Amino acid sequence: QVQLVESGGGLVQAGGSLRLSCAASGRTFSTYVMGWFRQAPGKEREFVAAISRSGSTYYADSGKGRFTISRDNAKNTVYLEMNSLKPEDTAVYECAAGPTIQAMSVFGRYDYRGQGTQVTVSS
Repeated sequence: QVQLVESGGGLVQAGGSLRLSCAASGRTFSTYVMGWFRQAPGKEREFVAAISRSGSTYYADSGKGRFTISRDNAKNTVYLEMNSLKPEDTAVYECAAGPTIQAMSVFGRYDYRGQGTQVTVSS
């Protein structure tokens, strides 16, 4: 069993930055692919980024060049650094832990999900 707790969300002006953290319980964190998803009001949940066990990173087009995903296996934590934020980045951001990078963009394929953290970008 893995529990995920996100933090770091908040209100930021357009062009600003935020760093989200997702702390995981349990000793098996390093064996999981970790992903970030987001869901804006009235919209479907969408893939943001993922990082493999070995540290390879993958991004949705919406975040390429602005977002950076990283992980610290010693701290059981995955991060999402977000720069040059836009109002359209406003959403609840959720982290998830899953077994395979092949399904990294499919939220339903992840085994564990956090509760989410709100990110609001004002114009």
